[in-house]
Amino acid sequence: MRQIPRLLLAVGLAAAAVAPATTVAHAAPPAGPTTSVRQHSAQIDVADQRAARAFWTPARLAAAVDLDALPTSGAARDAMPAPGIGRDALPTAASPGRTGTRPAATGTPSAVPPALPATGAPATGGVRPQATSPQHWTGGGLVSSTAGKVFFSNSSGTYACSGDAVNSGNKSIVATAGHCVVDANTGEVYQNWVFIPGYDHGNRPHGTFTASSLHWMSQRIGDPDPTWDAAFATMSPLNGTKLVDAVGGEGIGFDQAPGQYVYSFGYGGSDAEGNGEQLNWCAGTEFFESGHPGGGIWGIDCVQTGGSSGGPFLQNFDTSTGIGTQIGNISVSSGDNEWHPYYGSEAHAAYNAADAA
Repeated sequence: MRQIPRLLLAVGLAAAAVAPATTVAHAAPPAGPTTSVRQHSAQIDVADQRAARAFWTPARLAAAVDLDALPTSGAARDAMPAPGIGRDALPTAASPGRTGTRPAATGTPSAVPPALPATGAPATGGVRPQATSPQHWTGGGLVSSTAGKVFFSNSSGTYACSGDAVNSGNKSIVATAGHCVVDANTGEVYQNWVFIPGYDHGNRPHGTFTASSLHWMSQRIGDPDPTWDAAFATMSPLNGTKLVDAVGGEGIGFDQAPGQYVYSFGYGGSDAEGNGEQLNWCAGTEFFESGHPGGGIWGIDCVQTGGSSGGPFLQNFDTSTGIGTQIGNISVSSGDNEWHPYYGSEAHAAYNAADAA
């Protein structure tokens, strides 16, 4: 059943305005951003990357909170919409923070093809049928190594999202949700940001990659609308090997024709989804969310829960190989639907910045 998203739980970590004195991923410029500054990237120095890798012990991985269960307090909590099951705030059309219009496929469609890891294609497990509720992905293939978990922290705790390695010129990009990178309300950039591709029940089959820079849509700061809820992280090589060379990369497309049959992947935190410890999937034909004029999100009749934020939506997905083209990321959910921002020119600019970093 298709339902119009209601006001959902904002995921800004507004209560954590002061970062820890150690293991902090410093943004540039060092002065704290405000909602009036359209900062849209942050650099992370080598010392902080080393600290981030050391920070994520097995105990901290296990204790990380799924992002849509964030604590809030004080004025920040009072300013938020009514709680829901979603992962971001979905303002009304009249919201003063709403600055954008529905992204449309008005630009020239472009796509970067997928890439296999240097060691060759991962093993596959056969064709999977349509799923209107989250199912454990046992099909193997490329997505089993490119999809993974994102972990980050601030002074209020440690948190988990999902992400996906996508192909690029620098072979180093993870696509995720904007709210897994930066607080849209305060501009706070999250720290100790790492990606574990192929994560499975605490195992790190390809190691832990640390972010060297984080990039989000320029419209994101000051406007938590999920239209702008896409981000990209540039990852440093691990033991001399770049991310995509190690695990492969899904293709990525911008200004693609919407309304396609898509697959979504993520690490949902419910009992039925394995409590965030296994990769799950949904599938269906996407449709436009028409309840908020000016919005730019598309959804399917399936919902993955907290922790799946940032997981990929893939079109032209081959279930026998696990290869597809990413055209969005899990952002918000309501009722029986989950939604992704449309990858138009705004997302393309953030991706290009990550590729050039």
